Amino acid sequence: MNPLAIPEIVIRRLPLYLRTLNVLANKGQEVTSSQELGSWLGISSTQIRKDLSYFGEFGKQGTGYDIHYLRDQLRKILQVDRHWSVVLIGAGDLGRAVLRYGGFEEGGFSIVAVLDKDASKIARRIGELQVQDVASVPDVVKTQGIQIAIIAVPTDEAQAVANALVRAGIKAILTYAPITLNLPPEVRVEYMDPVVGLQSMAYYLSPGHM
Repeated sequence: MNPLAIPEIVIRRLPLYLRTLNVLANKGQEVTSSQELGSWLGISSTQIRKDLSYFGEFGKQGTGYDIHYLRDQLRKILQVDRHWSVVLIGAGDLGRAVLRYGGFEEGGFSIVAVLDKDASKIARRIGELQVQDVASVPDVVKTQGIQIAIIAVPTDEAQAVANALVRAGIKAILTYAPITLNLPPEVRVEYMDPVVGLQSMAYYLSPGHM
């Protein structure tokens, strides 16, 4: 099936299924059902079965899903059955916090380079990585075969940084900058803005919505 023919909302739910399967597997569980997955995620069992049906038949009626098999299949579908190299732009407080996050490796990603334009940060070490000059983006991306970038720079710098990354060959960007980037449609962009999430939740806190 053409990947673009599958609704994006379905693709966005697959990592949630994968995360839940990891939790169940770590508990020593071997079999699950769409009903159990739904109870963990607040998604109907019918929706879960429909989502998975886009990619094949993974369960058996009456016996459910083999957790390890389904987990492996979802990893292949999401292409995280391999490790993706990632470049991080921004070595400030946010960038350092991103580097300290321990979930990337387990999820299939490795931050292999961190770059910044601040001369006072260049050549300093953050964990196992030495901060490089952001001007070296083209060389770093090319030599390490990187397709994914994380942007952790101030808002007024984000668009220029994103443009440079795309020119260097980056195909997917996760940005923490609270600004909508103007990039070619073939470049995938994900936004991580906690304020947007808080504002959305605040809507439901009025007496009429509770």
